[in-house]
Amino acid sequence: MEKIEHKNVSVNGINMHVAEIGEGPAVLFVHGFPELWYSWRHQMLYLSNKGYRAIAPDLRGYGDTDCPSAIDSYTALHIVGDLVALLDVLELEKVFLVGHDWGASICWYFCLFRPDRIKALVNMSVEFRPRNPLRKPTDMMREFLGDDYYMCRFQKPGEVEEEFASIDTAKILIGFLSSRDTSPPRVPKEIGFHQVFAQSPATLPSWLTAEDVNYFAQKLNKTGFTGGLNYYRNLDKNWELTAPFRGCKIHVPTKFIVGDLDITYHVPGIKEYIHNGGFKKEVPNLQEVVVMEGVAHFINQEKPDEISAHIYDFIQKF
Repeated sequence: MEKIEHKNVSVNGINMHVAEIGEGPAVLFVHGFPELWYSWRHQMLYLSNKGYRAIAPDLRGYGDTDCPSAIDSYTALHIVGDLVALLDVLELEKVFLVGHDWGASICWYFCLFRPDRIKALVNMSVEFRPRNPLRKPTDMMREFLGDDYYMCRFQKPGEVEEEFASIDTAKILIGFLSSRDTSPPRVPKEIGFHQVFAQSPATLPSWLTAEDVNYFAQKLNKTGFTGGLNYYRNLDKNWELTAPFRGCKIHVPTKFIVGDLDITYHVPGIKEYIHNGGFKKEVPNLQEVVVMEGVAHFINQEKPDEISAHIYDFIQKF
């Protein structure tokens, strides 16, 4: 870990913290919520030892990267714009792209907006779905999953932050990272997140150390959760902004990995979409789909060696 280099670069009007190690073809890692570059620590070390240059930024709103105050500064266009600018600063014409969770969503957008900058994609947990021209994402969530669904609860500025502020950050992180409940997360206001995270396990899973939790918590205590929550608050804005891309496919060579205990894999209709041809229709160059048994949402940290090998096996073909 001490060999990983850290620097701050100016991109797209913000200062971005970037972790980097290795030399060779570049691999850009894009983290999710509520995470950091640190989520990719295992894969960075593995791939740097295989002759690759591993690059992992803290996305805007996270860690040591700037956190703009305006909610609408966190659209997919802003986030992808940051990453394209990062490639320009690093003088990289093309990279391999790897994403997880919200990072996977951003990677899909990246491949939609600027496929010319991507050699191949390895994405985890969140599949690409075509834009519904008739319904906003939050309207559909409320209809099918209710107002208590966590993404719906995240929509109101300040409300969730206030709840989170009354809970130890480490407990929140442990609650998120160690969850293996595959049912849609619903948190009624009368119960609140405080009660949910109070049930966080007393002992950490074997793949997560106290040092890991402390690193995440230290950064989140500095920035708060607002930046990360603002990604959710732009779901409908992203829907509006991507109207010109309706019907566009993802043509980048792609490998998709998900755990069979991942909550995203248990959203009604998703298994059928992934395995019965719908996913392949929208991502014509989808070359591999891997479902890992007994693995939950934070797959790149829970099974670091296996995920590192999956990434390497795919990108070394190109």
